[in-house]
Amino acid sequence: MGWVAAVARLRARREAGVLVTVATVRGHAPRRAGAKLVVGRTETWGSIGGGNIEAVAIDRARELSGAADPEPELMEFALNDKVTGRHGVQCCGGAVTVLLEPLPVVQAVAVFGVGHVGLELARVLARHNLDLHLTDSRPDMLTDERLGVLADAVAQIHVHHTPLLPEEVLAELPPGAHVLIMTHDHAEDAALCDAALRTAGLGSIGLIGSSAKWARFRQRLATEGGHEAAAIDRIKTPIGVAGISGKEPATIAVSVAADLLRTFEQDRPWAPPDPVAALSDPVDALPDPVAALPDPVAMA
Repeated sequence: MGWVAAVARLRARREAGVLVTVATVRGHAPRRAGAKLVVGRTETWGSIGGGNIEAVAIDRARELSGAADPEPELMEFALNDKVTGRHGVQCCGGAVTVLLEPLPVVQAVAVFGVGHVGLELARVLARHNLDLHLTDSRPDMLTDERLGVLADAVAQIHVHHTPLLPEEVLAELPPGAHVLIMTHDHAEDAALCDAALRTAGLGSIGLIGSSAKWARFRQRLATEGGHEAAAIDRIKTPIGVAGISGKEPATIAVSVAADLLRTFEQDRPWAPPDPVAALSDPVDALPDPVAALPDPVAMA
């Protein structure tokens, strides 16, 4: 398997790894500059020459994969009989510099409702390296023609058309996925909020809408859903950045995306999500102009 395919496999598995590249070679060495090795949790693909160089690089790569905030780094190896490495001697006669580039697990975001705001939000988020899940119960919202604006996306787009029970998609999301609920139907929003609180391993949960909408939802989640107050507090509403008062779909989308990016900064995508930490997120206390959004659709 080539290194590009190996990196893609790690991405699909949502597994952290490291790309190891022979950066420079002086004198004789097992491989030329540019040789690559991909290191996963238990597997490797490719080779930078075997022996002590490769074994030490693999050891360090796996240390980096488990680090809190890994950065690229260089390792230098002298290949002569006077240097005894951790995994033996390589006496080719030259010297090698190896670059290790961490491949962290990317963030995952699920947008439920790809209407005017949802599509604008998808356009913003698609410019980032993440896994973007788009879900809508209306087939006309997910046509190839309508989603054509995402054709040059940096993100990997996953489209889910669920005409009956969109909340079933929650169980398919990767661990730590951030959920944004903004469908056309308040009954659908309410079902998604309830299901999200019952789905283990999610990241943040955001709901668009007014304070009146949330008051109704909160009561139903407590009385009909049986959720404790601390669990209900996991849902952040309104969503977006304080101080942005525009109500145009693109403006709201930028506000919501900026708030989500701030959440990313507080999150570690290579580590399991911490649901307890989400309960004490100070951003939740900020006022938000999106609360002033009109709420024309009555909840069923």
